[in-house]
Amino acid sequence: MYYARVAQDYYETLGVARTGSDKEIRAAYRRLARRFHPDVNPGNADAERRFKEINAAHEVLSDAEKRKKYDRYGDQWEHADQLEEMRRRQQAAGGFGGPPGAGFPGQGFPGGPGATFSFGGDIGDILGGARGGGGMFDSLLRRAAGRQRGQDAEQLVRVSLVEAYAGAMRTIEIRAGEQRCIVCGGAGQLAGATCHACRGTGSGTPLQRVEVSIPPGVQDDQRIRVTGKGGPGSAGGAAGDLYLRVQVAPDERFERRGDDLHVDVDVPVVDAALGGEVQVPTLKARPLSLRVPAGTQGGKVFRAVGQGMPKAAGGFGDLLARVRLVLPDPLTDEERRLFEQLRASRVDAARADGVPGGAG
Repeated sequence: MYYARVAQDYYETLGVARTGSDKEIRAAYRRLARRFHPDVNPGNADAERRFKEINAAHEVLSDAEKRKKYDRYGDQWEHADQLEEMRRRQQAAGGFGGPPGAGFPGQGFPGGPGATFSFGGDIGDILGGARGGGGMFDSLLRRAAGRQRGQDAEQLVRVSLVEAYAGAMRTIEIRAGEQRCIVCGGAGQLAGATCHACRGTGSGTPLQRVEVSIPPGVQDDQRIRVTGKGGPGSAGGAAGDLYLRVQVAPDERFERRGDDLHVDVDVPVVDAALGGEVQVPTLKARPLSLRVPAGTQGGKVFRAVGQGMPKAAGGFGDLLARVRLVLPDPLTDEERRLFEQLRASRVDAARADGVPGGAG
């Protein structure tokens, strides 16, 4: 009788229950990724290993289809199609040297539904009595069981608001698959001393530079996928993917709210009272001209349609300019005289309207 060996449990890796929601999985991943990120733990091999495990678990459990396959087939979820085909053939043939349905979760497999398992030993043992007649199908399963996709990686990328508006290019340094250390040749030592290049491990992870395009309108904490730039696969498996988590730096002038931009605009009190025109900054090369109507109060907001951030679905958000009244500083003698004259005039007008004490 063939038994499967227990493999790493992605749910245990993230510390969530099998019934955990997508929100719980995302929260657990972010918490653990921040804790074990290589930038936070430079030179810590254990933290780097945990970070890779966390990314691998999140890659599967955050994807509804992958998670469904993983819940059924464990760490062989990538071979779900082949295993389903094998199950169908097994049922059609009445079983490979055993009862129909044996060897699959929920159908007589040790551990019951949802058990995490991995095929060990010779894949031909699974086929049992069909070994002699497996032919091409047996060979296919042998190759699929050994092939492993590389692990995904995540890296933080910081951009300014201007770059988030227009898009940007970044050169990202990533680590390729482990190779023998080129300094010590894999010995881990040089002249009796620990090799400084590999720190005595005998292996190295050479840097590789990748040009990455940051799309216009990128949001803070958005993830950008770079296909095939993660960890290397094994036995012919595909390489994992690189995920760039974008951090948009705060801007001194603008506050971003979704696809809209908010900005304060200084308006001289005279222009606010009598009407005038002011310049509103934008993320484009030129500012906007804003006509301020007479009697504009401080805090009034003007909306410039289509002058905000690019939207993922096309088009632009809006720019909202809030009026901030500005007095002349310092006041000249003539300006002070005119303001005093204005105040006296308003007091006299209020008294004439019967307001006690005047308008102030």
